[in-house]
Amino acid sequence: MNPLWKNTEIREQLKVVTKEIAPDLVLTNAYYLHSIFKKWMTGNIWIKDDRIVYAGQEMPKIDSSTDIVNLTGKFVVPGYIEPHVHPYQLYNPQTFADYSAQRGTTSFLSDNLTLFLALENEKAFSLLDQLNQLPFSFYWWTRFDSQTELNEEDQLFTTKAVGEWLDRPDVLLGGELTGWPKLLAGDDQMLYWIQQAKMGLKKIEGHFPGASEKTLARMRLLGADGDHEAMTAEEVEMRLLHGYGVTLRHSSIRPDLPNLLKGIIEKDINVFDKLMMTTDGSTPSFHVDGIMDLCIKIALEAGVPAIDAYLMASYNVARYYNVTSLHGVIATGRYANLNILDTLDNPVPSGVISKGVWLKKDGDKVQSLPGIDWSTMPDLALDFELTEDDFQFSMPFGLEMVNDVITKPYSVSVDTHNGNLSTDHEESFLMLLDKHGKWRVNTLIKGFASNVSGFASSYSNTGDIILIGKSRKDMWEAFNQLKLMKGGIVLVENGETVCSVPLPIGGAMSDLPMEQLIEQELTLKAALKERGYTKGDAVYTLLFLQATHLPYIRVTQKGIYDVMNKKTLFPAFMR
Repeated sequence: MNPLWKNTEIREQLKVVTKEIAPDLVLTNAYYLHSIFKKWMTGNIWIKDDRIVYAGQEMPKIDSSTDIVNLTGKFVVPGYIEPHVHPYQLYNPQTFADYSAQRGTTSFLSDNLTLFLALENEKAFSLLDQLNQLPFSFYWWTRFDSQTELNEEDQLFTTKAVGEWLDRPDVLLGGELTGWPKLLAGDDQMLYWIQQAKMGLKKIEGHFPGASEKTLARMRLLGADGDHEAMTAEEVEMRLLHGYGVTLRHSSIRPDLPNLLKGIIEKDINVFDKLMMTTDGSTPSFHVDGIMDLCIKIALEAGVPAIDAYLMASYNVARYYNVTSLHGVIATGRYANLNILDTLDNPVPSGVISKGVWLKKDGDKVQSLPGIDWSTMPDLALDFELTEDDFQFSMPFGLEMVNDVITKPYSVSVDTHNGNLSTDHEESFLMLLDKHGKWRVNTLIKGFASNVSGFASSYSNTGDIILIGKSRKDMWEAFNQLKLMKGGIVLVENGETVCSVPLPIGGAMSDLPMEQLIEQELTLKAALKERGYTKGDAVYTLLFLQATHLPYIRVTQKGIYDVMNKKTLFPAFMR
């Protein structure tokens, strides 16, 4: 990926400025936000291919090929940038980008974890190169840890593999550092990768929920530049005090932004030009209300000045990640990523231009992002059968859900030898099953639901299979349905499928447009709620059952894992 224009393209752009040739598009009488002056200006914006070649008072040469659009009465702001995207939350990067662009978010900084775990770098990079061809701006961060306990982590996270990601110019940062306790404990390999990223002038993103001032100071010395985990205005203030870049979060499991902004305003922490915002990989239905446009709306409603609210979702991100030469400024030389607003208090644009391409015009979608070829992602081929022996649950303790993502140990007192558990309590069978059929971890989970009979998911932190239910028979059937689907999430009751979310791209991602996927997810969540799921977000429960960056006990490839004491309590069973 090379973000620079070819010499021949630059020569053509120069001819537009000298009025030897005409631009492709001219936006006249544009009342646009200038990010550097932090003021509104009126002028004409000239666009050649994907680039702004001029913004100011002059008019260019016009010919029959020039599209002229009068923007009198409109407001023009830079395309919104989402600085912390996990683009695999049932959706895939292309479908989420297509949906986001219609609401003005035309740039992502995305997590590489799903691609890193599933593919060799050469194949993963082929997907990135395809995405770079779209009229949308994709950037990435590379992980230094898996946020779980993998059987072969040291063979996956090698200096060669991580270094190849860091060498890419579209990789702007390393992290997020979910494995930071290992770093503090002396993990020199992770520190080496951080130093390597720093040599490439890339940022390091932390993951420090509830961190003390001492921890923040130590992590800053180790190389962390930013963090998105502040949950109070005081935590925002503490991060700013130690020189962190602070991204305020509003997600499906942490909808913190209104309270954070309320506290920031009450404490008169007048540093909006140092703040960014993110939806942090929310599940599909959360985005019915928007992406960065939602964050801007919340900021406006909280009393953030309009210019600051819009720059928190554009220029501030570009400046922090050192890409203002391409993004966040409506001025010569930048990508033509522009949002046209009807009113300042509604950040959902009526017009969207991304890399010079109209994606939305006069309130209507006029172009979808082209699809990409996902065939390099390996199919989920569950080419093995379960047996009666797999359904032995004799563990003395299980996982109790404190909320949708936190699990603690509890003593099992119910009889697990029967094929069915009573619906009078909230305990269910839980199995984590190797997608290659080599091992399994069997235990019980308390607090998932009182009446889910059989449930299977290939959507998980590692792509391994999660089975949950009251009935071993229905869990078995759910697994068989998952095999037929080649991946997804399926709910079974009395041997019949109640609902499902197919995830045919590697067993992890849907190939459907977001609008259809949202309907599938809402149906699934409603069915789970009817059967006793009372927590916040069931999709995140599946994702984080293995996540060792959260307390207190997790089910992992190595077995049941004690996060606080960093040890495996019960190993996985080999099949």
